[in-house]
Amino acid sequence: MTAAARLPDGFAVRLNRRTWVADDEGTLVGGAPTRVLYLTALARTMLTQGRLIVTSAASAALADRLLEAGIADPIVHELPDALSTVTVVVPAHDRPDAVSRLLASIPSGTPVVVVDDCSRRPEAVRRVAERYGARLIVLHENLGPAGARNAGLAAVTTPFVAFLDSDMVIDADTLPLLMRHFTDPRVGLVAPRIAGLEPEGRPNWITRYEAARSSLDLGAEPANVRPGARVSWLPAACLVARTAAVGEGFTPSMRVAEDVDLVWRLCGAGWRVRYEPAVEARHEHRRTVLDWLGRKVFYGTGADDLAARHGDTIAPAVYTPWTLVFVGALLAQRRWSLPVALGAAAVAAVRIGSRLRPTPDRSRIAVRLTGLGALAATAQTAELLTRHWWPAAVVGALVSHRVRRATVIAAVADAVYEHRRTETGMGLIEFSVARRLDDLAYGAGLWWGALRAQSSRALRPVVRVRSRIR
Repeated sequence: MTAAARLPDGFAVRLNRRTWVADDEGTLVGGAPTRVLYLTALARTMLTQGRLIVTSAASAALADRLLEAGIADPIVHELPDALSTVTVVVPAHDRPDAVSRLLASIPSGTPVVVVDDCSRRPEAVRRVAERYGARLIVLHENLGPAGARNAGLAAVTTPFVAFLDSDMVIDADTLPLLMRHFTDPRVGLVAPRIAGLEPEGRPNWITRYEAARSSLDLGAEPANVRPGARVSWLPAACLVARTAAVGEGFTPSMRVAEDVDLVWRLCGAGWRVRYEPAVEARHEHRRTVLDWLGRKVFYGTGADDLAARHGDTIAPAVYTPWTLVFVGALLAQRRWSLPVALGAAAVAAVRIGSRLRPTPDRSRIAVRLTGLGALAATAQTAELLTRHWWPAAVVGALVSHRVRRATVIAAVADAVYEHRRTETGMGLIEFSVARRLDDLAYGAGLWWGALRAQSSRALRPVVRVRSRIR
């Protein structure tokens, strides 16, 4: 890493909540994929109570390694200010009131390009753009969000571009805080947490559920975004990017999942992609059942196109041989199931331990990694039954009491866990119904897309022969 490309002095990072510190602060366990990092004596002196501030080439290299591993995250409020200019691109198809609300929330003096994607009421959109001094580009053919964003991107001359959907609202510090991430020269794309816009009128069960479990809300923890990680994509509702990194932008033929495709292409090109929940933007969630379910189905239909472009990256679950034996034994629900599952885990723990350095906490690390692997495999299997494979699970439940029992346990356990960890203001039963409808709609879209493309690739799990612990 050259001096020009390294993290700047003053760049601050912090070990994230999911990182485990072992061996008297000499070993770090975490990241995605899970890995074990052994710190040198010099590296240990650079970390103070889990924090590191870049002051030299050596500390910059360590911070970069921790960020890339997903073991540490930038502390956004302590990062240096970014001095470059950002242009906002807003794709619009009618909804002039929503466009006006968004433009009013963008800080004065920020260049804005509104792209009218063949609206039925173009004059209304034009008046709004003129009122806020935005540049207007009018498309005479509806290209969809990806094509409209690309048309706006082609007019951007600043080093950075922000894509904001018309149903969004931002705060005065949303863009400046997100821009701080670009003081890391490897960051190509960053997004905030998407919260719900306070609905007009009395909230209903859909808006309460979406406020806590929206498909656009990726959680309260920052993340290094990449395929297979805890956060593997970012919604295009609010994205800030290096103009040079995104090139010509989104894949214009994609009307759904174009944001996932963009993130994965940038990751493949070597750019770092960040999710920053310390910064929020607000989205106008849907309020009616048909609109809400229709959007979930629509999201599901994008998986097959992603499978065609990115292969097994879209797999709904990833197993290793031992985790496949582990969950297979549990699903069998026989007398031998628990001993076989525990035996597979024990063998895995021994094998993982043999690949680790002989440190004092080696056995504890091996057991912890095995437990995390078993838990992840169980959670993925539950999600297959209740979300990705639910049509097959329903058919199986009609003929097998074991499939029926496994599916019911997965559905109930998932609803109880999610209800406890989220604040929806909903009762458990109401939340459980909403949760299952969410999964049923997405799964229906997933299967419809697979049938339409005559391909099962988006439905097939992946088995990796060797775990990726490094």
